[in-house]
Amino acid sequence: MYIKVDGYNIEYKVTGEGDNIAVIIQGWGTKLAVYDSIAKLLSEKFKVITFDLPGFGGSEEPKEPWNIDRYGEFFCHFMQAFSVKRAVLIGHSYGGRIIIKLAGKNDLPFEVDRIVLIDSAGIMPKRSLKQRFNIRKYKILKHIYGARLVEFLFPELVEDWRMRQGSADYRNASPIMRQCMVMAVNEDLTGLLPGISKETLLIWGDKDTATPLSDGRLMESKIKNSGLAVIEGAGHFSFLDKPAVFNSILKSYFGME
Repeated sequence: MYIKVDGYNIEYKVTGEGDNIAVIIQGWGTKLAVYDSIAKLLSEKFKVITFDLPGFGGSEEPKEPWNIDRYGEFFCHFMQAFSVKRAVLIGHSYGGRIIIKLAGKNDLPFEVDRIVLIDSAGIMPKRSLKQRFNIRKYKILKHIYGARLVEFLFPELVEDWRMRQGSADYRNASPIMRQCMVMAVNEDLTGLLPGISKETLLIWGDKDTATPLSDGRLMESKIKNSGLAVIEGAGHFSFLDKPAVFNSILKSYFGME
């Protein structure tokens, strides 16, 4: 199903019914169907809304690069489109960034009930000397390859170089979404964590290499009313890697057992 928000066609799905609402905000580059198992589980107690952010899955891409704040603004408008006044917010990876940005605000058009962050992004990793050197080299080469004359004379060389830079998510993204991703990963949200007052459950895979467990432990130490549940043997998609353990954690937390 589709709904128009901020002029964009947004694909969404509603699972379950009732007055208690939970909204799942996806990880970078995923599709809403990835979270069907979570939505199905929570539908025993909640009306669950899943959707694709602009530029993800079946939703239209932004016309210009969006930073996290712009995605947060969009999400507020999305909630208003559904007339949501109060909801549990569940964020995986990039979705966690959006929730962290919003959670400390006092002027939201809806009330946050509780928060669940799953292998959440938001902590900028400390860079080693080698990494800083590589970033410096990348910026120099980017300046050279980005010159209009070089790009005009050697377009295939420039494109090949660009495609070998960054992560798979970066390489697979469109030019606009790459800029969105760069803005996101270069913004450290650590300073916002103490401003989160809502009860927060952190769920993490101990084998997560995208957002390591150390990020989860740091979030637990910074967010006042929070607790961390670690899933052994699970990676960045802990809810898919160890579904039985993940489901058990959610059921216990929401009193569904």
